[in-house]
Amino acid sequence: MIVIVCPGQGSQTPGFMSPWLELPTFRASIESMQVASGIDLTSHGTLSDADTIRDTAVAQPLIVAAGIASLAAISSGKSLVELGVGGVAGHSVGEITAAVAAGVLTETDGIKFVAHRGKAMAEAAALESTSMAAVVGGEQDVVLARLNELGLYPANFNGGSQIVAAGSAEAIAALQAEAPAGARVIPLQVAGAFHTRFMQPAVSSLKDFSGSISPSTPAVKLWSNEQGQLVTDGKEFMSLLVSQVSNPVRWDMCMDAMVSSGVTALIELCPAGTLTGLAKRSMPGIETLAVKTPENIDAALSLINNHSQQN
Repeated sequence: MIVIVCPGQGSQTPGFMSPWLELPTFRASIESMQVASGIDLTSHGTLSDADTIRDTAVAQPLIVAAGIASLAAISSGKSLVELGVGGVAGHSVGEITAAVAAGVLTETDGIKFVAHRGKAMAEAAALESTSMAAVVGGEQDVVLARLNELGLYPANFNGGSQIVAAGSAEAIAALQAEAPAGARVIPLQVAGAFHTRFMQPAVSSLKDFSGSISPSTPAVKLWSNEQGQLVTDGKEFMSLLVSQVSNPVRWDMCMDAMVSSGVTALIELCPAGTLTGLAKRSMPGIETLAVKTPENIDAALSLINNHSQQN
């Protein structure tokens, strides 16, 4: 079985959409979502600098739009079922891309939801000085004990001995100054403690906003960041999309669940690279492909063809 995975915040780089916009299908999808979101996705994906696209209110819709549009370019109008893709999962904001891919949300509802999410999370982040840092290596119990000692939260469990810590900027600085035994700390360029209690104002805002959306049943397997579980009800997944903003991302559990489900290959949508890197460390034996540019489309279709027969 082959699955598609959708990256989260931090995967974007300046100008990453430039080669993609030469594809009519990709451009049409982006232009449609640009109108729906009220965000100049084309300019941000081609001309905006790193600081501009790091802004949560810009980054999140940009990443989701790129994922949706790159899938449109790969699929040529076919659904995941018609393509032979067995399932989909997203990391953090990438879960919205996954929801659109699985048919839970329409493209329009997806981009409107993520635009509201990005704005709400940026507003929540502005209330207190908070940040995040990746903790790589070390024993998990030792890492978690150090975070607890500093009043920090494990925001992402990414597998491969990587946990992302979040909390006050002061505590993140203290973590950098004295890392857990056997680990190194890498500060992340984000202004906010995502997936922690600091995002509760955004949860309230998203809960209200989500009331206007009517989700559908997933057409393929859809794994949740909550505990890596399969979700078969659209309304339940929508509720999880809302609560996820202030809860940890258990990508480690998603990868374990995909392996247990018999996944043999994995394709990461644009802007790709992060999740295939994690998969290579935590999902040994699985074929992976990062769809970074349009040049990777033929390889993606070939991989789907080879592994769809194993569903």
